[in-house]
Amino acid sequence: MADPVEDIAPPQGEEPPAAETGGVAQRIIFMIGSAGLLLATAADSVAVLGRHTGFALLGSIEIVQAAIVFIAASSMVSVTLVRGHAAVHILTDRLQPVRREALGRLAMLLGTVAVLLLAIGSIMMLADLWNGYERSEILHIPLRWFRLLMIAALLFVAALFARDAIMRRRHDA
Repeated sequence: MADPVEDIAPPQGEEPPAAETGGVAQRIIFMIGSAGLLLATAADSVAVLGRHTGFALLGSIEIVQAAIVFIAASSMVSVTLVRGHAAVHILTDRLQPVRREALGRLAMLLGTVAVLLLAIGSIMMLADLWNGYERSEILHIPLRWFRLLMIAALLFVAALFARDAIMRRRHDA
């Protein structure tokens, strides 16, 4: 039996292979997530600094919550683009290749259905609250645009799962 540490680590003196750089979609997603992370960090830092120096940044929690939508949407799309979702292969590695392939397709289809259900629920909430002028409490940030962003991200993730289920070009590690 091989030593698992030796199987994972690159040989002495060799660098691990560089991660693949993505196309335009990955760059856009990266920028959206980075902007959200920068906004959350800046708002929270200013709020903490303000508490120690005597001024308050009202609504800093609302700003961070809004930024988290950008972070969450971009991370879901980004990890799906690179097929980086966690997977456990304890059972499927013991199956015949045909059955392993069929279960892989089924898993991708179930992922598609799960993400589509989230998107449908979000669309229903958006439609119900569109004219309700739903806003945050202190800064009155309109929430419908954040819902639209999350719906777009969910639909994109569902499309990627469906593509992988049909084409089945998944990278199995």
